[in-house]
Amino acid sequence: MTVERQKKPRSEDDWTIEIVLLVVAVLLLLTGAWFAARTGAPYDGRPAPPDDPFSFAIALVKGDYDWPGSASSAVAAGEALLLGCAGLAGYRVRQRVRNKPDVDDAARHLAQGEELGKLTMKGAAATAHRLGVQGNVPGVFIGRSLRGRQPLYGSFEDMHIDIWGPRTGKTTRRAIPAILDAPGAVLVTSNKRDVVDATRGPRASRGPVWVFDPQQVAQEPPTWWWNPLSYVTDVAKARKLADHFASGSRDADASTDAYFDPAGQDLLANLLLAAAVANAPITQIYTWLATPKDDTPERVLRGAGHLMPADALAGVITAPDKQRSGIYGVAQQMASCLINPEVNKWVTPGDGAPRAQFDPHTFVREASTLYSLSREGSDSAGPLVTALTVAVVEAAEEYATTQRGGRLPLPLVGVLDEAANVCRWRALPDLYSHYGSRGIILMTILQSWAQGIEVWGERGMEKLWSAANVRVYGGGVSDTRFLGDLSELAGEYDLREFSTTRESEFGGWSGNRTVNESVRRERVLQVSDLGSMPPGRALVLASGTRPVLVETIPWWEGPYARSVKASLAQYDPGKRP
Repeated sequence: MTVERQKKPRSEDDWTIEIVLLVVAVLLLLTGAWFAARTGAPYDGRPAPPDDPFSFAIALVKGDYDWPGSASSAVAAGEALLLGCAGLAGYRVRQRVRNKPDVDDAARHLAQGEELGKLTMKGAAATAHRLGVQGNVPGVFIGRSLRGRQPLYGSFEDMHIDIWGPRTGKTTRRAIPAILDAPGAVLVTSNKRDVVDATRGPRASRGPVWVFDPQQVAQEPPTWWWNPLSYVTDVAKARKLADHFASGSRDADASTDAYFDPAGQDLLANLLLAAAVANAPITQIYTWLATPKDDTPERVLRGAGHLMPADALAGVITAPDKQRSGIYGVAQQMASCLINPEVNKWVTPGDGAPRAQFDPHTFVREASTLYSLSREGSDSAGPLVTALTVAVVEAAEEYATTQRGGRLPLPLVGVLDEAANVCRWRALPDLYSHYGSRGIILMTILQSWAQGIEVWGERGMEKLWSAANVRVYGGGVSDTRFLGDLSELAGEYDLREFSTTRESEFGGWSGNRTVNESVRRERVLQVSDLGSMPPGRALVLASGTRPVLVETIPWWEGPYARSVKASLAQYDPGKRP
C-alpha cells in the first residue's frame, strides 16, 4: 500500500481568486443596472425591463430594450457610488491585511478582552478612583491591544521598565505620550534634546519648566542653578552623593581596585559633608582634592561635631605619600566633571546677576517639569544628573509621607530615558517597588538587557525587571538569551496540523482518502519573531495578566498632536523659521 501526502500550495501563476473577484464584480454591476432600470422605469413612464438581469443584458445588447431614462440613471449613479465606496473600503482592508506584520498573528494566542484585567481603561480608572487621582487619563498609556483595539494603561501605582532597541520609536511612542499625560510633576532624563523640544511647550502651560543642561545638549542657557550640597544633610546622604559620582564617572567595564576605589569614594563623601557644613560651593571639593595635605575639611567636620568622618579624613591626610596620593587620585577622577567651568555654572550661584535656585521640595508640590540632560563619556555630567534625579525623587518621597495614605496627591511621573547612560542610579532596583506605593511612577527605558547589567549587574537587573509591574519590549534587540526568556513567558499553544492520504491497491489509486490530525505544542512568539518585530508593536508583560501584544501609538496620532507640533516649531532648531 502506498500513501500519498497531498499538498496544494498556491503558485504564483494561480489566478483563481482574481478571476472569482472579477466575475463577482461583473455580476454586481449587471444586477445593479437591472435594479436601477426596474426602479426608475415607472418614474419615466417607460416599460419595465425583463424579469432577470441576464435577460435584461441580452435585450440591451440586441436592442430589444432601451435604457429607461434619467430616474434610472440617478439610481444607477447612487449604486455606483455605494459600490465604489464599498470597493475602496475593501481595498483598504485588503491593504491593511497585506501590510500587517507577521507577528500580529500571535495576538490571538495572547491576552484579550476580559483577560486584560487592570490594564484596560476600566481597570486603570478603578485604581485611579481608589487612589483619589483625577485627570484626563486614568494612568500611563501603553498602547492599543491588537485584538479588540482596547487602550491599555499602567495604573498610577505601577512601575515600568522598557527595553527598546535603537530607532524603534521609544521616544515618540512611549516617552512623549507619558510626559504629556502626566497629571502632576514630571521628571525626565535623556541624552538628546528631541523629548525636550516636543513636550516643553505643552508642559509649560501647566507649570514651571526647568531644563538642566550642563553639557549643552539642548543649548539651554544657565538661567537657574541647583546646589548639590543642599541634598547633603547628614553622613548617609553624603555617602549617597559620593556613590553617584563614583558610578557615573567611570565606564561600565572599567577595572577597579579593591582598596583604592572604596577609599576614594569614602574620602569624597567626607569632603562633600565638609563642604555642605561650611556652606561652600561644590567646586570647593576639587580644590581640596588638589591639595591633599590641606586639613581644612577635617577641622570643619570636627567643629561641626562629625568626629568619625573627621577621624577618617585625618587618617587619609596623614597616610604615607603613596597611599594618600592613590586615594586622592581616585577621588579626583570621580569628581572630574567639576573641572568643566560650563558645568559649574549650573551648580554654583556664579558672580553675575542673581539666578533662581532650584528647590526639589518646591518642585514636587507643583505640576512642574524637570528635564535633566547629559552625554555619556569621560566628561559626562551624568553624576550630577543622577544626583539631581535622586534629590527630586527623595523630596517627593518625603512629601508623600506627610499626605493622606502616604502617597503624593498627584503622582510624579519619572521618565528615565537612557538611564544606563546618563542616570546610573545603582540603588534603583532595591527601591523600585517601594516608590509605586508613594505615587512616584518611574519608567526606566533601556536599549538592551546588557545595558542594565553594566549598571546594576546581573542580579540587580533581574531585580529591577521583577520589581516592575509593567514590562514593555518594543523590538530592535538581538540578544537571543533575553528574547528566549520573553518567548518562554509568552507561552505556548496547540498547533493542529492536518494531512491527507490516499491509498493505492495493485498499482492504481482506489480513491480512498484519509484526513489525519496531529497536535503539537508551539511557542506563541519565536525568538525570530521578537527579534524582527517592527516599530509600532510591543509585547507587554504586566503583573497578574497574561502577556499581550499591543500597537504603540505615536504622539502625532494622539490628542496632543497640535500642541507638540507648535512646541517643535518654537524650540526645535531644525524647524524654526
